[in-house]
Amino acid sequence: MAARGHLEWPFFEPAHRALAREAAAWCDSELDAIYPVEGEDARCRALVAAMGTAGFLRHAIVAGTEGSIDVRSACVLREVFARHWGLADFAFAMQGLGSGPVSLFGTPEQRARYCARAAAGKAIAAFAISEAGAGSDLAAITTRARRDGADYVIDGEKTWISNAGIADFYVVFARTADTPSRNLGAFVVEADNPGLSVIDRIEVTAPHPLGTLRFDGCRVHESMRVGEEGRGMAVALGTLDVFRSTVGAAALGFSRRALDEARRHARERRAFGRTLADLDGVRRKLGAMATAIDASALLVYRAAWTRDTTGGRVTSEAAMAKSFATESAQRVIDDAVQILGARG
Repeated sequence: MAARGHLEWPFFEPAHRALAREAAAWCDSELDAIYPVEGEDARCRALVAAMGTAGFLRHAIVAGTEGSIDVRSACVLREVFARHWGLADFAFAMQGLGSGPVSLFGTPEQRARYCARAAAGKAIAAFAISEAGAGSDLAAITTRARRDGADYVIDGEKTWISNAGIADFYVVFARTADTPSRNLGAFVVEADNPGLSVIDRIEVTAPHPLGTLRFDGCRVHESMRVGEEGRGMAVALGTLDVFRSTVGAAALGFSRRALDEARRHARERRAFGRTLADLDGVRRKLGAMATAIDASALLVYRAAWTRDTTGGRVTSEAAMAKSFATESAQRVIDDAVQILGARG
C-alpha cells in the first residue's frame, strides 16, 4: 500500500500498522463480491454492512458511553479503502462523519441508540449541514428549528447531502434563533419522520448517494438535540475538525493507486527501443509524483498525530493537510493519465 513504508514513520503505533494490513487484506478478499451489486445505493448498503461486520466502522464511530475517535486509525483506513475503491472510502467516511456529532457531543443514550447501530453497519448515517446558500459559511444557514414545548419543529432544505435517500438517520443543523448569528442547533432526525422528504437525487461523475432534503413541519423531541441549546456551531466545527484530516488521507489513497499504476505501466511499456521508465522525462515525472505523495502524507499524519496525542483543535494543521493532499492528488492522477497514454 505504502510508498517506501510510510507506516514506519514515528507517527504510527504497531496497532495502526496492523490495521492497515488487515484492511488491505480485507479489501483484496471481500470487495470482489460487492463490485457486481447493482445500483449505487445497494452497493453502499452492502459496503456499510460488510465494514460493520469486519469491525472497521468502530474506528470512526464512538459506539459506547466512553471513548474517542483515533484519527490516525480513521486516516489509515480511508487511505487503504480509497486506494482500492472510491465508493468503499465514501461508505466508511460518511458513516464516521454522519455519526460524528453524536459520537463527539451526544449523550450516552444517543450513542447507544444511533452510534452503536452505525458502528455495526446496521444503520446508515448522514451529515445534513449544506444548503444552496450556505456551504462553508455556516452562519448563513436558513433552515429553522422552532421550539414548541418539548419539541423542535424544523423547516427548510438541505442539499449536497451524502447518503440522502439511504440514511436511517440524519444529523441536521438548523437555526434556533435570529440572534446571535451563530445560534444553531444540531438534531437527529430519523429517516421515517413524516416531516422529512428527499426531493432530489443529484447525479455526479463518481456515482454515490447524494441529494436534497426538505423539512416541512418536521417535529423532533428535545431529546434528539445533540449538544447544548444553541451550540450547534461548536458541534459542527468540532466534528469537522476531527474528520478534515481524513479527507487528505483519502486523497493519499487515490494518489498512491495512480502512482502504482503509472510505475507498472512505465516498466512494461516499450517505446523508442526502451521502456518508458528508462526515459528521463517519465522518470522525472514519477519522481515528482512520489515527492508530492510523501509530502502530503507527512502533512496528513502530522495533523492526525497531533489531534490524537494532544486532544486539541488542529484546524490549521488539518486544513493544510487537506488542501495540499487533495491538490497534489489532482496533479498526480493527471500525470498518471499522461504516462498511461490512451490507456489512461
